[in-house]
Amino acid sequence: MRVLITGSSGQIGTNLALRLLADGHSVFGVDRRVNPWTNRIPTLLQDLAAPQRDFAGGIGGAPYPPCDIVVHLAANAKVHELVEQPHRALENITITFNVLEYCRANNVPLIFSSSREVYGDIHRYITEEQQADFSFTESPYSASKISGEALIYSYARCYGLRYLVFRFSNVYGRYDNDIERMERVIPLFIRRISRAEPVTVYGKEKVLDFTYVDDCVEGVVRGMERLVDGQVENRTINLAYGQGNTLVRMAELVGESLGVTPTIHALPTKRPGEVSYYVADIALARELLHYVPQTPLDKGIAQAVAWSQTWRGHDER
Repeated sequence: MRVLITGSSGQIGTNLALRLLADGHSVFGVDRRVNPWTNRIPTLLQDLAAPQRDFAGGIGGAPYPPCDIVVHLAANAKVHELVEQPHRALENITITFNVLEYCRANNVPLIFSSSREVYGDIHRYITEEQQADFSFTESPYSASKISGEALIYSYARCYGLRYLVFRFSNVYGRYDNDIERMERVIPLFIRRISRAEPVTVYGKEKVLDFTYVDDCVEGVVRGMERLVDGQVENRTINLAYGQGNTLVRMAELVGESLGVTPTIHALPTKRPGEVSYYVADIALARELLHYVPQTPLDKGIAQAVAWSQTWRGHDER
C-alpha cells in the first residue's frame, strides 16, 4: 500500500508509520512539526489548519505522492488544553475538512482517528458505536471529533467517500514522552514518579480504558487492509483494550514498574470537560477486524516505563 499519514510526527503516527515501513509499505507523512523520535518517515512540514482551496495534487499547492489510502491522525488533542483554548478545536474541524477535500479530489479512502470523547461522560455506561448521544458532549475537543465524524458521514453520502472511523481510547506507549509539547498523563506520571515527585489524579473514581499503542496500530492496520480491499467500509469502530482501570491504579502500576511507592494526591472531582467513566465495547472490532488486543495495563505500563528509561533520542534513528 501507498499510505499518506497526517499527524505522522505524533505518537500513533510514528508507531504506525514505522510498522508500515517494516511491513514493506510506502509511507508519506504530513505534519506541522519535525518528528522528534525518528527521521525514517518521509514528511512534508505543513499546517493543515490553514485555509485551502486547491486539493487536486495535495493541500495548499503542496505536492503529495499518489496514495491508496489516507490515515488522518492530525489534530490538536488534550481535552483540558482545548477547554482553555477552544480555537484549537475549530482548527481540528478545518483540518478534517481539508483532508476530506483532498480525498474527494483524488478519490482516496480515509481512516479517521476519532475518540471515546464523542460518547461524553457516560453515566449510562453505553459504548456501543451506534449509541453515542451527542447531547452528552463534554468539551470543545469532543465537539471537534463529533464534527469530524459528521463531515465524514456527509461526504460518504454526497460524494461516495469510503471510510472507517476509529474511536481511540487513551493510547499510550512508545514515542509519547514529549510532554513539554503536550502533557499526557502516563508519560507525565512516569517522569514525576521516577523523580520521587507527587502526582495528582483529578477524579479519584475516574475509570478509563487504556490502550497500548501496539494494539491500536494493529487495529488500524487491519482496518486499512480491509478498507483498501473493499472487505469493510463505512463503519465506525471502537478501538481500545476493552477493560477499565482507575488513574490511581495506573499510577500504582507506574510505581511498581519503577520499584518505588508513588505519592498520589487523588482529588474527588475531575477537571472541566474530562470524562469520568469509559470502558469500550470492542465487539464490532472483534467481528469486523478480528481484533484481539494483547496488552493489559500492567504489561503495557511496564513496557512504557522500560522504553521511557532507555530512550536516548537516537535509538530509532
